[in-house]
Parts: sequence; C-alpha cells; structure tokens
Amino acid sequence: MIIAGNQPYFLPYIGFWQLLNAADLFLIGDNYNFIKHGWIQRNRILVCGKPFFWGLEVKHMSSFKKINETEFTDFNVSQKLDTIYYAYCRAPQFNAGFALIEKILNYPERNVAEFLFHSIKAVCQYLEINTKFIKSSEIEGNDNYRREYRIFDFCQRLGGDTYINAVGGQDLYHFDDFEKHGVTLKFIRPNIRPYKQFHNEFVPGLSILDVIMFNSLDAIKNMLEDCSFIEKQK
Repeated sequence: MIIAGNQPYFLPYIGFWQLLNAADLFLIGDNYNFIKHGWIQRNRILVCGKPFFWGLEVKHMSSFKKINETEFTDFNVSQKLDTIYYAYCRAPQFNAGFALIEKILNYPERNVAEFLFHSIKAVCQYLEINTKFIKSSEIEGNDNYRREYRIFDFCQRLGGDTYINAVGGQDLYHFDDFEKHGVTLKFIRPNIRPYKQFHNEFVPGLSILDVIMFNSLDAIKNMLEDCSFIEKQK
C-alpha cells in the first residue's frame, strides 16, 4: 500500500493534491506543531494579475501548539467571499469554484484541524480524488516518535510498503533509512504547467482555488497526473 502525508494546509497548490492523489492512504498531520507564517491558515490567489495572500486569522498563533489545538477566529463569510468574487467573477469556471469556496467557508467549526480536514474532503470530492485519508492523531502513540520514525510507525501499523514524500523532503529523509524499515521511499516532483489566467502572465504555485477557477474538471484531472517520482537509483 502506498502512503503519503502532510500537515493540513488551507487550499494548497496543485502539488499537494498530486501527492494526495498518488497515495492509497493519506495521513493528515493534525497533531504536528503549528507552523507560523506558513500555509496552514493562508494561501495565495490571483488579484489584479498578481499573487495575493488570502486566508483566515488564528487565535493565539504559536508554534508550540499542535494544529489540532489551534482555532481560527470568527470571520465574516460574506467579506471573505467578496474578495473571491471580485478576483475571479470573470473566470470561466467561476460558478463551480465559488460554490466550492462557499461550502468550505460556511463550515461552522473553528478548530483549525477540523476546518481544514473538511476543506480537504470538499476539494477531493470536487476533483473526484478517491484516496482514503485519516488524521495522524487517530494513530494512538504515534506522536511519541519524531521525524521519520513517525512515518516508520504508521507505515508498519497501517501496512504501508511505499511512502511518497513531497520533493522538498530530500534533505530530511533518505532512501536507505526507509529501506531498513521495510519501506520504499519516493519523492514526488510536481510539473506545474501554465494555464490561462485572464490575459495576465501566468503566475505559478497559487491556491488550488485558482486552478479550479480557470480549468475544467477534466483538465485538472490531467494536471493531477502530471508529475514524476524520484526513486533510489539501483
């Protein structure tokens, strides 16, 4: 079984969804430390042809708290949606994208992990991604381990023989260490192909919401498969 995992992010870029799509089981790392000024509470959208940070405020933001110990502040859904409306109302897939973000923002839970877990499920349903996923906090005792030993533990318990990590993890994880624990390690390398964003020069790496606003579902499904894997050389 192929396992992958990541902390829950707020409407992350296409590479996150490529990683999720490539796995049989995806671990949502909800009991990992909150990362300040990262991608947990915000992402970038396109406003007037330029990337713009858009997201939610967090109560008592601290890197000493776990993600599932953190809460979003109450927010005005209409104001949040207004930003999306004015940014994307002329986009070809606006109606579908706006309905999706409405569904996500109207979710009443304010616990960061629960809110993001719901948003990930909602996007997966829209993109027709069938990967199963669970929260890392559901694996009792796993948070007693650190770094790659957490991965070894849940691969052993869940029957994972292959683990796929984001390409940025090459400095942290090593093929031989995983091999010693009976796990094949791979890194996913996203291929971010340009798509038309109004009449602007293409801005890569924006939120999946931007991808959804400008592309049909069939086109996005092709994007999800447009990646390669780095494996141990034989």
